[in-house]
Amino acid sequence: MAEDNDSSQEKTEEPTPRRLEKAKEEGQVPRSKELTTAAILMMGTGGLLISGAHIADTMTRIMRSSFALPRAAMYDTHEMGLYMANAAVLAIEALAPLMIFLFIASVAGSIALGGWLLSAKALAPKFSRLNPIKGLGRMFSLKSLVELGKAIAKVTVVLFFAIIILRSQTESLLGLSNQAVIPAMGHATQILGWSFFFLSCTMLLIVAVDVPFQIYDHQKNLKMTKQEIKDEFKDTEGKPEVKSKVRQLQREMSQRRMLQDVPQADVVITNPTHYSVALRYKPETDSAPILLAKGGDQIALKIREIANANDVEIVEAPPLARSVYYHSEIGEEIPSGLYMAVAQILAYVFQLKQFRRRVSPRPEMPDFPIPDDLRRDD
Repeated sequence: MAEDNDSSQEKTEEPTPRRLEKAKEEGQVPRSKELTTAAILMMGTGGLLISGAHIADTMTRIMRSSFALPRAAMYDTHEMGLYMANAAVLAIEALAPLMIFLFIASVAGSIALGGWLLSAKALAPKFSRLNPIKGLGRMFSLKSLVELGKAIAKVTVVLFFAIIILRSQTESLLGLSNQAVIPAMGHATQILGWSFFFLSCTMLLIVAVDVPFQIYDHQKNLKMTKQEIKDEFKDTEGKPEVKSKVRQLQREMSQRRMLQDVPQADVVITNPTHYSVALRYKPETDSAPILLAKGGDQIALKIREIANANDVEIVEAPPLARSVYYHSEIGEEIPSGLYMAVAQILAYVFQLKQFRRRVSPRPEMPDFPIPDDLRRDD
């Protein structure tokens, strides 16, 4: 059927949390190259404006010391090595702040959209990318068209603002001709630095368009068909027949554990054929009688069979058996309304054991008091 074929269905459903998690494991998160580029350009030009004077001064000192070497040092490889090492240390110290700025910008720009991600699957080679047909499909896809539009927009925007910035600095640039060479070079450097910084800021316009598009494109690619959601639900929650089998196995395991506790019971109360409940009361550990096991029909017969095999007293008290069965859970205390009735039946069991030892006369079965709200007649 067409409905069962994912390829024939439209991906109209929003991605599930499991789909998003799986995509992240595979390295599929929204990324914006324009955001990273803008961050690097802005941080780089900002760093040059802040530390440019120090870098220029350091490079000037390195060049002066390099061109003023003593004649003897030029013919001594050891001395030349020391000069080179000293120049390298000075250059690294001067450039380190700028490199740190650029490193922070590259990392921050990369993780600002999509967050931090380290996926081995994303690094694994994908031979499907070598398929020329799929390659042509990617070339003429909507994403490629958007990338082309972004490239044209970048050139247009940067060129437009470059003209505006240069026109605003025309008077300052023409005034450089009236200055001495050294001051003019410093002034020109300052003008170019600020112009380049403002020009880098224009990339924020491209970023403002690219980031929403990358988020939209990422969500669009992860959208699912209704059949995919159904299949994921089956894989996550389990198929109905498997879940039914698991529940059956859990019930069987629970019943086995329950039946293993029957030998520890002080009394088994029966219906006598439909219900059986096994109770334990140890004054030193139990604050109230505990229901160890309960069951109907076949389980009830099994409880009585185990009780007989382990010399656990069996008492027929249908109203009390039904009340305990319906109002108590295995491993928990019985309701407080049944304390009196269970206390009487435990006393009856004790008297019955004394009778069998010929210590006391045969006891009479008491009339167990059961509150109306705990009574069950079925």
